[in-house]
Amino acid sequence: MKDPRSFEIPCIIGDITIEKALCDLGASINLMSLNMMRRMRIEEAKPTRMALQLADRTFKFPHGVVEDLLVKVGEFIFPADFVVLDMEEEVNTSIILGRPFLATAGAIIDVQKGEQVLRLHEEKMVFNIFKAMSYPKEAIGECMMVDTIEQIVQGVLEEEQYEGSMELEQQAPREELPQGTMESSIMTNHKDNNEEKAPKLELKTLPQSLKYAYLGDSSTYPVIINSSLSKEQEEELIQVLKQHKDAIGWTLTDLKGISPLMCMHKILLEEGESNYE
Repeated sequence: MKDPRSFEIPCIIGDITIEKALCDLGASINLMSLNMMRRMRIEEAKPTRMALQLADRTFKFPHGVVEDLLVKVGEFIFPADFVVLDMEEEVNTSIILGRPFLATAGAIIDVQKGEQVLRLHEEKMVFNIFKAMSYPKEAIGECMMVDTIEQIVQGVLEEEQYEGSMELEQQAPREELPQGTMESSIMTNHKDNNEEKAPKLELKTLPQSLKYAYLGDSSTYPVIINSSLSKEQEEELIQVLKQHKDAIGWTLTDLKGISPLMCMHKILLEEGESNYE
């Protein structure tokens, strides 16, 4: 059984016979597909700023609105406005008659008797809802609901969400790096490294495949290279190593970490606790 708020009735619009028009109490508009509008040979629809909110909370913008279409149900004829939406049609349903149509038709639903009554002046037409709601298993589909929301309201909601996110971003604390101080500190450290004396190192015996080369004068700042390199290759390698000399460490003090000016680890401790074991 589909949504109990909806059932189907036959109707005629122009020269198009619709065997199963979906009457949906949950829909606040009358809706038809763009293909149905073209089959009715309606050339154009009235532009609208309406936005449709579907049951899954997504928004669709309709093609337009067709006003004052005559919907014939049995011997009764009712005027109705339809919102036109470019959408996929179900096999048996191409229009939705929502609350505006049901109100115009003076619809009365008797749940106890399972009857739905359409009224026109003193006359009335009775439909058996239980029969209208009976579908074969292969026809059972998803239950959908259509609702409308004015585009201006949607714009206000989006604006409020944007302002809220901007306010949170402004409230978030930001700590700017002291760039001038950091640059001067790096330059000073670089200058000090160039001026300090070369460390005295105890060189160990190497295998025949390796040998020592020196980046500084008087056999200072040694590096280990492949002994099979030619003289030209060795000179090229030493030139490259000299260009990146600051990245090489000869003692523990030469090993560089991350400057505290750029990043510091924060350890959160409970009151009265210590980070020492």
